[in-house]
Amino acid sequence: MTTKKPTRIQTKNRAIIERAALEIFSRDGFRGATVDAIADAAGMSKPNLLYYFPTKDDVYRSLLEGLLQHWTAPLLDLDPDGDPAEQISAFIDRKVELARDFPMESRLFAGEMLRGAPILNDVLVGDLKALVDRQAAIIKGWMDGGHLKPMDPYHLIFAIWATTQHYADFDVQVCALLNDKSDRRFDAAAEALKTIFVEGLRPR
Repeated sequence: MTTKKPTRIQTKNRAIIERAALEIFSRDGFRGATVDAIADAAGMSKPNLLYYFPTKDDVYRSLLEGLLQHWTAPLLDLDPDGDPAEQISAFIDRKVELARDFPMESRLFAGEMLRGAPILNDVLVGDLKALVDRQAAIIKGWMDGGHLKPMDPYHLIFAIWATTQHYADFDVQVCALLNDKSDRRFDAAAEALKTIFVEGLRPR
């Protein structure tokens, strides 16, 4: 059985709902968000919204899965035949760009993890684990070849994720401590993180 391709209007309305839901979930959290509030923010009736997303969980899961596609793209782009230092640098650059461009999405994902991942647990132990396993093997190959200092590649990935997403999840704190709300903070973050990770991984 084939799935009918959504019309242009359906695709547009789903995008409107997801943008509104992102704002509501990011502001009120999953428990505080309501379908009524999302419908109001989307500028449509509740029955119209429920035609596209039958439950609050459905729109929430759609947002999270879309975020994961964005968030894992830099890791997926690691080229096993590329220069390891350049690949790690590019990974950091793209992750910082995502923290700059998609802060609400990052906070939404952090909230899901803090809740114990009730919606995304199957993705975490399925597709996401498979992706991380493959890319960790690439990094380990670079280490085994003497191109990077040996360490656990999984914890390297976790550390890069954590430090780059800090600039989305804790941006209010970063701005306050730096006394700077310009995009310079993201450029400076990328350079600092590349110094820590890339230089720290260079074989001695």
